[in-house]
Amino acid sequence: MEGRIDKRFIRTNDRIRAREIRVIGDEGEQIGVMPPFEALRLARSKNLDLVEISPTAQPPVCRIMDYGKYLYQQEKKEREAKKHQKTITVKEVKFRINVDDHDYETKKNHVLRFLDEGDKVKATIFFRGREMTRTGLGRTILERLIKDVEPQSIVEFRPRQEGNTLHAILAPKKSAAEREKEKEKEAKQKAKAERQEKMLQEKMAQAKLAPEKKEEQPAAAEVSTSGSRA
Repeated sequence: MEGRIDKRFIRTNDRIRAREIRVIGDEGEQIGVMPPFEALRLARSKNLDLVEISPTAQPPVCRIMDYGKYLYQQEKKEREAKKHQKTITVKEVKFRINVDDHDYETKKNHVLRFLDEGDKVKATIFFRGREMTRTGLGRTILERLIKDVEPQSIVEFRPRQEGNTLHAILAPKKSAAEREKEKEKEAKQKAKAERQEKMLQEKMAQAKLAPEKKEEQPAAAEVSTSGSRA
């Protein structure tokens, strides 16, 4: 419930105007229903604040807490969340209508890398001079690219021409959260495989040592027998 508090509209301490409120203690315990002035007196006896966390409830629900500390923690969480937010940018990859297979594959790999990093891609073909008479060839190249990267992308804009430029825009098929989960899953699977490999190597090492120990035991027994005869 505290997570829904909007500091722009929150009422605290003397600003709480309800006749009766339901009070939650600073440890999360239910204190009961009482007039606001009694709850405020209880909060101030602990050097804390009385904060209205559910104004639409009947009666409104208030909690005893350190409101300044709460706001600081909320702002800290918001700053941390912003740090981890992925800013989506549009990366441009340029093709020529006379692109050879090797160059095409190189540029296609650039597109796949950008998509995997969570960025959108603008695939562009710029026509020069008499190349404007061969725009169909440029469209064929972009359609080929769209088909080749289809498993990793969705098409936001199919090839469209603006002046002497033909372009298409591709976006990642998976969200940033989905890609992060997939990376975590791959990391766990890799760690599991490494542990299994280590256990297998240890078992093989133990199996190799076992016959050597068996061979040592008869030799030790023979030495003991020889000693008793003497």
